[in-house]
Amino acid sequence: MAKINDLRSALDFLKSQSGQLVETNVEADPNAEISGIYRYVGSGGTVMRPTKEDGPAMLFNNVKGFPDSRVAIGILSSRKRVGLLLDTDYKTLGWKLIDAVKNVIPPVDIKGDAPCQEVVHRVTDPDFDLRKLVPAPTNTPEDAGPYITMGLCMATDPEDSSISDVTIHRLCIQSKDEMTMWITPGSRHIGAMWDKALKMNKPLPISVSIGLDPAIYMSAGFEPPTTPYGFNELQIAGALRGEGVELAKCVSINEKCIARAEYVIEGELTPGITMREDINSNTGKAMPEFPGYTGDAKGDDLPNYLPVIKVKAVTTRKNPIMESCIGPSHEHVSMAGIPTEASVIDLVERAMPGRLVNVHAAPCGGGKFVSIIQFRKNNINDEGRQRQAALLAFSAFSEMKHVFLVDEDVDIFDMSDVMWAMTTRFQGDVDFIPIPGVHTHVLDPSNDPAFDPSIRVHGIACKAIFDCTVPYGLKDKFERCKFMEVDPKKWVPDMEF
Repeated sequence: MAKINDLRSALDFLKSQSGQLVETNVEADPNAEISGIYRYVGSGGTVMRPTKEDGPAMLFNNVKGFPDSRVAIGILSSRKRVGLLLDTDYKTLGWKLIDAVKNVIPPVDIKGDAPCQEVVHRVTDPDFDLRKLVPAPTNTPEDAGPYITMGLCMATDPEDSSISDVTIHRLCIQSKDEMTMWITPGSRHIGAMWDKALKMNKPLPISVSIGLDPAIYMSAGFEPPTTPYGFNELQIAGALRGEGVELAKCVSINEKCIARAEYVIEGELTPGITMREDINSNTGKAMPEFPGYTGDAKGDDLPNYLPVIKVKAVTTRKNPIMESCIGPSHEHVSMAGIPTEASVIDLVERAMPGRLVNVHAAPCGGGKFVSIIQFRKNNINDEGRQRQAALLAFSAFSEMKHVFLVDEDVDIFDMSDVMWAMTTRFQGDVDFIPIPGVHTHVLDPSNDPAFDPSIRVHGIACKAIFDCTVPYGLKDKFERCKFMEVDPKKWVPDMEF
């Protein structure tokens, strides 16, 4: 496999793989049009149909208003493509990532000039305007503004410089030198750093690196308890590639950035500066989020106004490539879901080794809400342990809402097969286990008192286990039809199986 260490080498690799990348030289407008086009080409996920679950990535070479830039979208929107980019079977990506967590390679500081700083724009330049420098698309005509959806935020603990972290946040460009940043309550390490900075009344330097090696994006999706506070997820990307991620010192702030990024936005979260997310549109809407609905604009009243990044500089490569994704696309499923699978695998394997077959964070849950656990009952004493595995899954990833338990003969990557198991191996009064009153995720619109008065606070849900496994003593009564084993390529050599 060719060496991949940045977005450009990833695109070159995809060009060599049949059906994995399409390019267009036809002008496309970043204002809703690019996302509107890709919705049909390969978005998948929870996007309104019609869409393609396994379509190619797309490279737009002619971006309206940005003659020197291109836009790449959908690099990670196919699980099979993620497998190709990480040189592993797409069905075992969770196992690949948890192995990387256990064998980390720390990032390294680059020696010499950083590719991401070939071109430097400073806020003191008379023509500096973030809106004209960064071709951040809007997903829909309703969006609050241009959103950076693939921006890797990097910050350092203001009390302990040895602790740094990277996460992806919802960033909306609001003016020539300001971006709002939504930090999901209680679930991001940079949020904890910002809380410390606020108490100290100090700005928090932050870099936003865009257009990266896919291994970096895949690693950034991990959360506690798998990667606790102080664990820099860039170490996981290093393990995936066999060498440390290269970092560069920012040109305008005391922070680092990804050296081989296409774009880097440098700035500071500043105490006392807050803003409504929809200050320019006044629609009450933000952008499409992973559950498949447009998120509400944050900051509808003063205490909830969003923190603002005051931008100091933008650095880029020559002829940079903006990388973007559609909020509800399968790309989110890959970046959030595969690390979720790895976290569940780790916890269940440690608790009851040899019984877990595989885990899939299904697209219908956006990679966060739904997991399919394939469980092996080795003997009668394993009956009931499958439900314990489900409880462990909720512990491994607190935002999970539903867990489906299935046997070894069910294809967990085929939701029709999972629903078949639920239809023929599940009884609602016996195999449904509700867990009410648990906090999950604020972006699920059903987790709200308006949906049902029994829900006391927004974000509270009834988690549930759907045990679709066959009782151990009845396995011989639930055997699937046994067809002749053949190699179909003898008859249809050009078809992919």
